[in-house]
Amino acid sequence: MSVLITGATGLLGSKIAKACIRKDIAVKYLTTSKSKIQSEPLYQGYYWNPETGEIDLSCFDDVEVIIHLAGATVSKRWTTSYKKTILDSRVVTTRLLHKSLKSLNTHKVAHFISASGINIYPDSLIKYYEESETTIDSSFLGKVVKAWEDEVDTFFSLNIPVAKIRIGLVLAEEGGALPELKKPIDFGLGAVFGSGEQWQSWIHVDDVVRVFMHVLKYRLEGIYNAVAPNPVTHAELTRMVAKTLSKPLLLPNMPKSVMKVVLGDMHELLFASQRVGSKKIENKGFDFKFHNLQNALDDLLLQ
Repeated sequence: MSVLITGATGLLGSKIAKACIRKDIAVKYLTTSKSKIQSEPLYQGYYWNPETGEIDLSCFDDVEVIIHLAGATVSKRWTTSYKKTILDSRVVTTRLLHKSLKSLNTHKVAHFISASGINIYPDSLIKYYEESETTIDSSFLGKVVKAWEDEVDTFFSLNIPVAKIRIGLVLAEEGGALPELKKPIDFGLGAVFGSGEQWQSWIHVDDVVRVFMHVLKYRLEGIYNAVAPNPVTHAELTRMVAKTLSKPLLLPNMPKSVMKVVLGDMHELLFASQRVGSKKIENKGFDFKFHNLQNALDDLLLQ
């Protein structure tokens, strides 16, 4: 099998690429940086520029599955221009893949797997969301994910089955939210944001990779939440990180108004509450390696 991965040089993409290679699945990847193009027996890079619509169409040769992970980080101040970058990096890239495949006389692509986000679910302290939920959160990220998924759905017009993986708060040692949460706690400056009651549906990065590989192996279609079975509140997450690091939490809770001044619109990331379920992917035979937060934190922080 040969797969084409976008976002393959990022935190998640690089791990998925390695997982594919370990299973002797040839990986082709698209990159906007010509300096990142490598050519190895099972790892071949191709150039694209979604802003100009440029793409090396030979990237699709013999590819059976596309794993679409491209998307600018949301952990950066949301200026007006950067908001456009966040949206375009998801929607425009998806549109270019669709347009490019449509232009080919023949291709072998039979499965399209796209990353997505649980930010699409409405902010709530009391509701429990599964994939069947149709209400869309009114926040900026909610609208981004909706636009992203709508673009992904255009692949149905090419008769290509689609899977959308709505990823929760990814916990990883080398990137994502955990190092940012850990940093102030290490210096004795850790604090809970707001009431701390907001739900955080987390997942260990290794389990995210395994979800994608499971969907790839069994050619699953539809929407799947990539979140661990046991979500926690933000207060629980912060306290458990501090406990695992043997650090005290001395500062009072940080008010939402203060964080809005500090971070601007990006403060939404800290206060959004989505309690999301994982039963659908589990019912497809997937077994989480890290069910509980403490086990995940021990693995990531005590190495």
